[in-house]
Amino acid sequence: TIAASAKEFVRLKKYNSDFCFLIDMSLASGQPRFIIYDLAKDSIRQSGLVAHGNCYQAWLEGRKYSNKVGSGCTSLGRYRIGNPYTGMWGYSYKLHGLDSSNNNAFERTVVLHGHSCVPDAAVEEEICQSNGCPTVSPAFLVKLKSLINASRQSVLLWIYE
Repeated sequence: TIAASAKEFVRLKKYNSDFCFLIDMSLASGQPRFIIYDLAKDSIRQSGLVAHGNCYQAWLEGRKYSNKVGSGCTSLGRYRIGNPYTGMWGYSYKLHGLDSSNNNAFERTVVLHGHSCVPDAAVEEEICQSNGCPTVSPAFLVKLKSLINASRQSVLLWIYE
């Protein structure tokens, strides 16, 4: 399972072993597919909505993935959550892609950030799309921020399908 693989990865790399973030792209964007996973208890602490990349289309039907600079698409794979900064989308975290499928994330400016177009609760329809960033609601970002900023070790974010 992804959770078991994440647990092994954080152990080997000495990342935060209490929790990680998992994003299940097989779920509809209106469903809570951004999971705060408790690695110690093997359980879901909390979940929220997250937008995926539109690949610079007005509206992307289904899913498409790319690691190319300028693609505007989501990239699957493991990420290390980097330093926070305040930029175009407000408070954000730089993301460092750790796999060949996402190793251009930093150069592509794929970041974890909040946006008001992402609802706080599940909805029937698909939600807004990003230009490749995992984008959450501002309220959910506050919850993530408290975990990330309190962590002394790197935090794993894993986007998978």
